[in-house]
Amino acid sequence: MEARVINEIMDTVDRLGDDITETLRQLVRIPSIVGHEGPAQAYLSEQYENLGLEVTALEANRDKLKNHPAFIDSGLGFDGRPNLIGKLPGHPGKKSIILNGHVDVVSPEPVDQWRRDPWGAEIEDNRLYGRGAMDMKAGLVANLYALKALMEAGLKPGGDVLLQSVVEEEAGGGGGTLACLIEGHTADGMIISEPHPVVCISHTGVLYFRVKVKGRTAHAGRAHTGVNAIGKMLKIYQALADLDAHRQATVRYPLYQADGSPACHLNPGRLTAGDWPSTVAGFAELECRISFIPGETEAQMHRLIEDTVSEVVRTDPWLQEHPPEIAWFGWHAEPWYQDPGDPFVKMALENHERVTGVRTDVKGLSAGLDTRFAAFFGFPSLALGPTGDFPHGYDEYVDLDSVIRATKTLALATLDWCSRDK
Repeated sequence: MEARVINEIMDTVDRLGDDITETLRQLVRIPSIVGHEGPAQAYLSEQYENLGLEVTALEANRDKLKNHPAFIDSGLGFDGRPNLIGKLPGHPGKKSIILNGHVDVVSPEPVDQWRRDPWGAEIEDNRLYGRGAMDMKAGLVANLYALKALMEAGLKPGGDVLLQSVVEEEAGGGGGTLACLIEGHTADGMIISEPHPVVCISHTGVLYFRVKVKGRTAHAGRAHTGVNAIGKMLKIYQALADLDAHRQATVRYPLYQADGSPACHLNPGRLTAGDWPSTVAGFAELECRISFIPGETEAQMHRLIEDTVSEVVRTDPWLQEHPPEIAWFGWHAEPWYQDPGDPFVKMALENHERVTGVRTDVKGLSAGLDTRFAAFFGFPSLALGPTGDFPHGYDEYVDLDSVIRATKTLALATLDWCSRDK
């Protein structure tokens, strides 16, 4: 790519800096907790239309999705929660690209932990605060302005460019990115502008499971006659915690460990038990998430958890007579890995270096991404976007300088890739 073209793109993005920030502020101020994305999508639809794109609002069809091996059923209805596809048509003989991002966010609760309004989009020290600011409304805005910068600079990409704003990524992506791809909104490559400042080409497998334990209820005044399910569940919790510690110490996958983090985790995330303080708890339920590396399979993780629980049962007479129940639900994704030698990945790395002036290697992630869906449709994908801190936590923020850098990289990558012949 000519230096003149690169500089023109960079300068155009810089000139749009204030608009980028204001658009992001407006989007963050629209609550879009998963299941309630409609108003935010309406705002983005207006932005796509103002750019002159062909806009499609696509509500997922569960009947078309339910038999796909990657489908995760969130249990949510799709009415009023469209995915958006904004298309700039190009030459059919040139490479096409998808710039994808999810508009849904997790709950900001407990709000009293925030020092700022989670929907306020306040700016301080060049950081924009708010739920979803980092994860990942900044990426959606970077996608929009990457294409806008090219158009304002008079640099129309050769092939098709598709902007996708999708729903329910936080709940597995079944009614979001997967729905878009099943309906034919595919391309020759996809960048999801998740908050990762270097090119991400892999993520762990992710599974959710639930363990149920029965006790024997009794009045608290006769608690000695009951069997408290909480105590029985604590034995299982400890066994799972020990398993997590063992896996963190022994499972190795360098792509996930570059920053010193473990390659995988087992997280007990939700515990419920009993229904009255004066009654011995007659039930307990523990919901967990386990991640696993390439080379490990869902079936292996099922056996691992079942064997761990069975070992606890072996040492407890009550549990032997009343075996715990294990159910697998929600998220179920095999590890995803994109060949780093693919021309699409190399192209992204080259343009990332053009913007940052730093040569970086690819990385992996210990959380699931919608990038995994592309493999089912035969084209490459990767994640690359702005950065910040505290995603899913209080006082989440995005670094505004990183939004500008990401926008420049996405613009260069789009022009570069779409200039290539198929």
